[in-house]
Amino acid sequence: MTAPLSPHVRLDVDGPVARLRLDRPDKRNALDQAMWETIPRLVQQAVATPGVRLLRLGSAHPGLFCAGADIAEFAACSADPRWRARNQAAIRATQLALSRAPIPVIALVDGDCVGGGCGLALAADIRIASPRARFGITPSKLGLVYPLHDTRLLVELVGPGHARRLLYTGRLIPAAEAHRIGLAEELADDVELAGDALAAEMLAVSAFTQRATRATVRRILEGQADDDEASTALFDEAFTGPDFAEGVSAFLAKRKPRFPA
Repeated sequence: MTAPLSPHVRLDVDGPVARLRLDRPDKRNALDQAMWETIPRLVQQAVATPGVRLLRLGSAHPGLFCAGADIAEFAACSADPRWRARNQAAIRATQLALSRAPIPVIALVDGDCVGGGCGLALAADIRIASPRARFGITPSKLGLVYPLHDTRLLVELVGPGHARRLLYTGRLIPAAEAHRIGLAEELADDVELAGDALAAEMLAVSAFTQRATRATVRRILEGQADDDEASTALFDEAFTGPDFAEGVSAFLAKRKPRFPA
């Protein structure tokens, strides 16, 4: 039997944009088990919604992103190996749902982005941070170990040296430093407005190209170094698709392209 969706995670769809919002302000959006189990289901729902082209991940409340896992719940339940296995499975399902979704994912970080919350941001394609954002990965302060998948995402973004520094110390770093080391791609006073502007740019170009590029980048990050039959077929397929025909037609007519969803 499928568990009910958590009321602390919301999905709103507005045309081509889906918004996944954390809504637990009294706990600074700390993630409990029900939230971990809800997120991948809502990501799948967004991806399956016709016409949705990108997913925005953020908070339902300004000044918050995610304080990490619910440590009170963890302290109460972690002695039970069955609960630990369920918790680890839910965290992994969440990270894979976000990092391997076929559509781009943008994280809007306006506040503390810590531990498991930082893991959510790491799984996104692009992170926009406000001056209020702080980033940190704190298992070393609890005697725990960060998952390998999440650690790999961190190393991919900032390199092994900065990854080790963050993980060894558990320190919180400000948005400006996160931007400098590659943990945030963009700084903005208003992350929602910046997200709107980025979404508009992304929606103006080919959805086919974005989906193919996301898949290609993921294959590169997972170790593929050269083209194979699948990547060559994808390259060739583009030349016979409707997006290429529209792109060329718009270029020759000196107008903006109108790509299919």
